[in-house]
Amino acid sequence: MTHSNNLIPTLKKHFGFDSFRNQQEEIINAVLDQKDCLVIMPTGGGKSICFQLPALMFKGITLVISPLIALMKDQVDGLRANGIEADYFNSSQTADEQQHILEKVATAKLKLLYVAPESLGALENILNEKYISCVAIDEAHCISSWGHDFRPSYQQLSFLKKALTNTPIIALTATADKATRQDIMEQLQIPNAKQFITSFDRKNIRLEVRPANDRVNQIIDFIAQRPNQSGIIYCLSRKSTEQLKERLQSKGIDAQAYHAGLNFQERTKVQEDFIFDKTQVVCATVAFGMGIDKSNVRWVIHYNMPKNLEGYYQEIGRAGRDGTKAKALLFHSYADVLQLRRFIDGASNEQLQIAKLERMKQFSEATSCRRKILLSYFGELLATNCGNCDVCKNPPQFFNGTVIAQKALSVITRLRQGESMGVIIDVLRGAKNATTLEKQYYQLPSYGIGNDISWKDWQHYIIQLIDQGYCEIAFHKHNALQLTHFSKEVLFNGQEVQMTKPVDRSEKLEEKQEKTKKSKKTNTLFERLRLLRLKISLEENIPAYLIFSDATLKEIEAERPMSETEFLRISGVGERKMDVYGYEFIAEVKTFMTEKKKKRKSSDTVKLTYEMYKQGMSIEAIAEARDIKAPTVFSHLSKLYSEGKDIDMCQFVTKAEVSLVKKAKKELNSPEGLKPYFEYFKEELEYSKIRLALTILEKENR
Repeated sequence: MTHSNNLIPTLKKHFGFDSFRNQQEEIINAVLDQKDCLVIMPTGGGKSICFQLPALMFKGITLVISPLIALMKDQVDGLRANGIEADYFNSSQTADEQQHILEKVATAKLKLLYVAPESLGALENILNEKYISCVAIDEAHCISSWGHDFRPSYQQLSFLKKALTNTPIIALTATADKATRQDIMEQLQIPNAKQFITSFDRKNIRLEVRPANDRVNQIIDFIAQRPNQSGIIYCLSRKSTEQLKERLQSKGIDAQAYHAGLNFQERTKVQEDFIFDKTQVVCATVAFGMGIDKSNVRWVIHYNMPKNLEGYYQEIGRAGRDGTKAKALLFHSYADVLQLRRFIDGASNEQLQIAKLERMKQFSEATSCRRKILLSYFGELLATNCGNCDVCKNPPQFFNGTVIAQKALSVITRLRQGESMGVIIDVLRGAKNATTLEKQYYQLPSYGIGNDISWKDWQHYIIQLIDQGYCEIAFHKHNALQLTHFSKEVLFNGQEVQMTKPVDRSEKLEEKQEKTKKSKKTNTLFERLRLLRLKISLEENIPAYLIFSDATLKEIEAERPMSETEFLRISGVGERKMDVYGYEFIAEVKTFMTEKKKKRKSSDTVKLTYEMYKQGMSIEAIAEARDIKAPTVFSHLSKLYSEGKDIDMCQFVTKAEVSLVKKAKKELNSPEGLKPYFEYFKEELEYSKIRLALTILEKENR
């Protein structure tokens, strides 16, 4: 059965969209037809609408199982902002609050009720088909031990299908491989669920990976290029989140740390300040993020390499949820791989985790399109390169690195395959430190044979040798590097080894910063709309992105709607948001356009004065021809001179007069306006000459 006649009007009225994305319409129709569904859709792909819209059309309530209180609150706030009756039920509420919610369910005053799996027992009296029309299980990968965020409390959800036999269950997640998908359906007892697997490709997110050299300064530069943009930096440890936060704060960056070592109140405050745009940057462990539905996160940085591609994909998905441009930057290092291997050591599923870490490492060190690698991991193949990752935009330059490879492999041999990468590089470079001196490595024939290559570059080359299989890390032997059967071909048979040169990012970074500096504009319509949105969000105590997303603001900036009808055509503007917020935003657009018109008019009139001046007309002739006063003409010439136009100021003010004004400026301590100067000269030096002299002095100072 199709329900299309009602779907689009409902979508526009409550959510402000004129059409569906991906497979949303098919999924909604399946749910309305009482069918169980498993939905795999990327973060920001529109999963929530797949159960929120049907909830408006069902007679009873839709019960939403959600893993975090913060996530429930965020979704409920968003629904209420759209004029939809929704609430959440969890352990943070008093008994009276919980009873009030149950009464709303009994009297059919709610359309959606969010609950954590741990709180389901308290809803026993309403868990029947008299009240429940649909069950949505969000973040469904948590139910599976094959998933990357396994939560045992999710496994109790198998009883739902028994209690609600004829009620459709829709399970949703952003990341689930084939094994995890099968496990989800078995655990929830929905083996015949209709599967919807949309594209994993988040085209709006630009992927970039960099070596972790001097990463703190790289991050500081990165943030400096993106003022007013919200971002998350993921770190492996609590200690590194705190240290990084302090470094960023010392550079004037509004940053906070988030990790499990903080108490509940501290974590809640950091999260809410970030959601409400009061904090720009959060340095966090992976404990942060699942509860963040913030659509205007513009970038995500991984300070350390994640342990698997599922986690990486889930975390970068928190950027650009509104569909506008976003950036994912990953720093990787040899040390990260070693640390993650230590974490895995002894785990019950050690071999599985090692395999997943290896795929993550391959992604980080790739020399081909990163998006192809990422999507292929989830079973999706790209026919062409993405054009929006660092490898596609700056393809690596290969060279014959056979001699470099032979030197490194020779040292590994001389050290009897018993030393880690750091010691090998020290021997290659002829370092005189405790290890090389105590173990008498300085006596080896190959000691110092690579002293013409920097330590950092040697690390880059040896990692490539590991990646290409010419040597390997013996994790069980203190991370010693050992030869493989491929090594002999290079050492003794001259097999050619292709390598890439290290990328020097400092020069590119400076060019980018200069470009950003020149192009940065603060008085754009988007910036003014953003500030208006922030003002309203603080007044109403709801996150700014719940008023309008960045994507909606950008469309308002592009379309510049001046009426209610025009404003309602903007994607993301529904009837309620038009009534509550629309008129203020229309007024801001009108004000901006009026100011722009005046500015353009002013610019045009100054331009006309310049054209007449270049034709050789005198001040008096320009004033008479344009029906303006001579002081106005002088003010135009002053502006034109400041902008670098070819104006001969000596025609209008002498060097002696400029010197007198310079002296007056010093004695008067740079006063505001022209009147103090006029009075200083006892009204004997004309206003126009004072203005022109000050313009000359200002330009000299610049």
